[in-house]
Amino acid sequence: MSEGRQQGKKKTLRQTLFIVALMSGFVFALVPLYGLLCDITGLNGKARNEKAEAVNIEPDLSRTVVVEFVASVNESMPWDFKPEVTRMEVHPGQMYKTSYYARNRTEAEMTGQAVPSVTPGLAALHFKKTECFCFTEQLFGAGEGRDMPLLFMVDRDLPEDIGTVTLAYTFFNKHKQLN
Repeated sequence: MSEGRQQGKKKTLRQTLFIVALMSGFVFALVPLYGLLCDITGLNGKARNEKAEAVNIEPDLSRTVVVEFVASVNESMPWDFKPEVTRMEVHPGQMYKTSYYARNRTEAEMTGQAVPSVTPGLAALHFKKTECFCFTEQLFGAGEGRDMPLLFMVDRDLPEDIGTVTLAYTFFNKHKQLN
């Protein structure tokens, strides 16, 4: 084989490896970029995990929205976790209070973190929490159980065609090591 042909193959190999490395870096960056996009826009039902300010807003008493409450635990989380109520009819612009109950079923202290999700995705921009157990890690002693309050409001700007909003929380073991 001629030396020029070998040089050409080496150059092609270097270019191919560079493109593969560039594509791998791009794929690696997509996950945090997608998460950031969802946080900013509320797309894909990702609710902003930030505390809303309590404000005096005139509720829209002519309209009701059904809010459904869902609770689940990650497979590595040996806790009981459930909402106080599974659904509630609310008026947009009015503050409501409910709670979730969690219990650590183990004989060891555990720390958990609840991650919220709102569906439909567009509703995440209009679901405001002023008090929520999801704002901080939750430390539970062995066998400990307790009610955790949730103060929320669906804002008046929720599109008229959305009649049901689902708020789902998943509790994760904060200190579970990834394999």
